Amino acid sequence: MLSKLFGTDANWAFTILRVVLGVVIFAHGAQKMLGWFGGYGFSGTMGFFTKTMGIPAPLAFLAICAEFFGGLGLIFGLLSRLAALGIGVNMLVAIAMFHRHFGLFANWSGTQKGEGYEFHLLVLAIVLAIIVRGAGALSRPSDSSLAGLNHSLRRHHTRAEHHGFVGTRQDVRSAAGMYYPRRVNPASLGGALQVVSRERVATCKR
Repeated sequence: MLSKLFGTDANWAFTILRVVLGVVIFAHGAQKMLGWFGGYGFSGTMGFFTKTMGIPAPLAFLAICAEFFGGLGLIFGLLSRLAALGIGVNMLVAIAMFHRHFGLFANWSGTQKGEGYEFHLLVLAIVLAIIVRGAGALSRPSDSSLAGLNHSLRRHHTRAEHHGFVGTRQDVRSAAGMYYPRRVNPASLGGALQVVSRERVATCKR
């Protein structure tokens, strides 16, 4: 279960999606939390959310935190699925409460009364991809390194079986050290070996 929650492959395309979305969302969150980039800051944003938009204070606080800390989480690859989920909820609430009234398109020409929800749809598509597939390479505490290790272990098993060689658990540890000599300590592969299915490990016994 935890491997499904935190696991991801070392896919650089998802890394690009994650980091770029994180930068954009963090900038909006910094406007609301710190007053950066011409924003109103925390007190001003809370006042706008609660008094003008009628959002309860706890939900307004969570919305600000979701953008600020969620953006940071995506940038640095920390709990990226949780960060993406929080940002996605923000986008859904923004569409339902405000932006749906102004149609799909953003107010490019300045003739609309407000901004449409095309930006929010794009964000939702990206966060859904991150939630389903993971945060890509350079993410923590995802299992991007373990996923790569798991792939190498499976490849090692396949090659060994093809050549008629069957190995013990110690052989699997040695193979891990061969494929990941710098990133993985073969002596501490308990968690990594659990990623490999029990059936696979059973076939490697003499």
